Amino acid sequence: MNRPPNMQQLLKQAQQMQEQLMSAQAELADRTFEGSAGGGAVKAVVRGSNELVSIEIDPEVVDPGDVEMLQDLVVVAVNAAMRAAAEEADSRLGGLAGGLGGLLG
Repeated sequence: MNRPPNMQQLLKQAQQMQEQLMSAQAELADRTFEGSAGGGAVKAVVRGSNELVSIEIDPEVVDPGDVEMLQDLVVVAVNAAMRAAAEEADSRLGGLAGGLGGLLG
């Protein structure tokens, strides 16, 4: 015979998971992630909150005759940093969010 789930216990577990999720989100927002392009000629740093913190450009790649290449390197470096932050968020938060489905299903 299947017993119905204890609603108080389910609510308590959901609240604990929500607190863990919020804590992990706050930690990620404060962390920084780096991406680079051109063999490290351009480096970008972003926060887990998707805020661009800094861009570092090696003067060797600054060619006034080829600004487009530099622009491309900046885009690649920023996207790499954002991807690193997103992958960490998926890794950290995915398990917690998936646990909520287990409580409900």
